[in-house]
Amino acid sequence: MGYIIMINPNILNKTLSKKDIVSLLNTKENDILELMKLANTRSTNKISFSKNVFIPLTEVCKNNCGYCAFKKDPLNPDTIILKTPDEVLKLLKEAEKFNCKEALFTMGEDADNEKAVQDKLKELGYSNMGDYIYSICKMTLDKTSLLPHTNAGNFSYETLQKLKEVNVSMGMMLENSSPRLMETIAHEKSPGKDPKIRLETIENAGKLKIPYTTGLLIGIGETKEEIAESLLTLKDLQDKYGHIQEIIIQNFTTSPGIEMCDYSEPSLLDMIRTVCVSKIIFKDELSIQVPPNLNLETNQIFLLCGTDDWGGVSPLTDDYVNPTSPWPTFNQLERLTFDAGYQLQERLAIYKKYINPEYLNDNLLAKANNLLKSMEK
Repeated sequence: MGYIIMINPNILNKTLSKKDIVSLLNTKENDILELMKLANTRSTNKISFSKNVFIPLTEVCKNNCGYCAFKKDPLNPDTIILKTPDEVLKLLKEAEKFNCKEALFTMGEDADNEKAVQDKLKELGYSNMGDYIYSICKMTLDKTSLLPHTNAGNFSYETLQKLKEVNVSMGMMLENSSPRLMETIAHEKSPGKDPKIRLETIENAGKLKIPYTTGLLIGIGETKEEIAESLLTLKDLQDKYGHIQEIIIQNFTTSPGIEMCDYSEPSLLDMIRTVCVSKIIFKDELSIQVPPNLNLETNQIFLLCGTDDWGGVSPLTDDYVNPTSPWPTFNQLERLTFDAGYQLQERLAIYKKYINPEYLNDNLLAKANNLLKSMEK
């Protein structure tokens, strides 16, 4: 006991130091319930979600993360080297039948380092991945009612600037800000997970006023101090640019065949503490999200810790990043949300406060507003 800071309601009005956060992340016994109560101070009883279609444009990646179940060998005949525009459009048209509004485009990072991808790009008439992604997103805007959201790892400032024109929002998990993890099984073979590079990408998105999704991966060998540093780093970026619309607190889950298949998953209490602290730090300035498909048995608990968003959920496609964790149905989400005392509310891939000319060009703004009006009828 004795964690005075944890049970003092004034914590909500305090700028937390690293020491404060580490103390909170070590909360024990009944203080955990007090921490949950403080974190679950919210301005609305709405819990949002985005109905999406999840489209992996390529499964090739330059990184070899110890926890990854997404990357595939380019020599494997079943690997997605690069989806053709026709293949993507077919999926998008199917998604419209399910009333999806978000086209989530994911892919391995710097896939065009591989010759197989280079050859496919050339065959399709593109010189690099940036041009290809731009074309796919533009096609989505021109030929469907869906709004593109690209999550593809690090990009240069120039590529981000180009993709901003055809995406209502973008994203990339920070994972953790600690360079130490680059020397561990999690990231030692993954140059793209260098936190300096990832933080530069997130900051450039802020400079360009791109509504952005990021987050932490919990259970990959990080310390409580490193979680605290990561949250404070994201808080600094948010204070400076205001472009982070949601932070995902994602738990590591083991999968067959990954290098870390024998590693322990984070405990429920570790997740509770991290979610609570994240909510206390960021309050209502952005959404805190825990992936529902990774926590089917416990996801209601996180609502009581202050989470206010389920994230993107697809009625059509799998979660290709977490293939062993199927999405809950929308009926399940509604039941779980209502049972915890809240109301489920659909949102777009861009949060409402960012739907303005400061963040979107005329074309994106018109499409987002039209979709928003159709949802509010």
